[in-house]
Amino acid sequence: MAGGKESFKLVANNKKAYFDYFIEDKYEAGVALHGTEVKSIRMGKCSIKESYIKIENGEVYIYGMHVSPYEKGNIFNKDPMRIKKLLMHKYEINKIAGKLQQKGLTLVPLQVYLKGGLVKVEVGVARGKKLYDKRHDIAKKDIKREAEKEFKIRNLG
Repeated sequence: MAGGKESFKLVANNKKAYFDYFIEDKYEAGVALHGTEVKSIRMGKCSIKESYIKIENGEVYIYGMHVSPYEKGNIFNKDPMRIKKLLMHKYEINKIAGKLQQKGLTLVPLQVYLKGGLVKVEVGVARGKKLYDKRHDIAKKDIKREAEKEFKIRNLG
């Protein structure tokens, strides 16, 4: 694209990842898809709620990423839950693999989006939260919600 701003369209978001993990690093990865899968994702029919990422033999794969079959795809449709390869540079994969050697770190998909016509997955290197961390987050959200409610009441009255 000559000087134009690349388009960005969020397709799927993994809010649960932010609740269950501390995200330490984020990476962008392409996804190896078939034509009907790309069409389905463009229509927003994709979910990464139950998905996870593994590095095997120096390559990155996403498991459990659900891409609904394309209505007009008939015989060309692939299994919606098939394992998809993530496309990343070798040095990025090596860097991530090095980080994952640390205890408690894992790879989680954060969001799927379209960037300049290409399907991308944002991958996060994450550390699992303990139960008390989750409780702390819930308490912070409750306090913020209460403060916003008070603010609204004060400004309306």
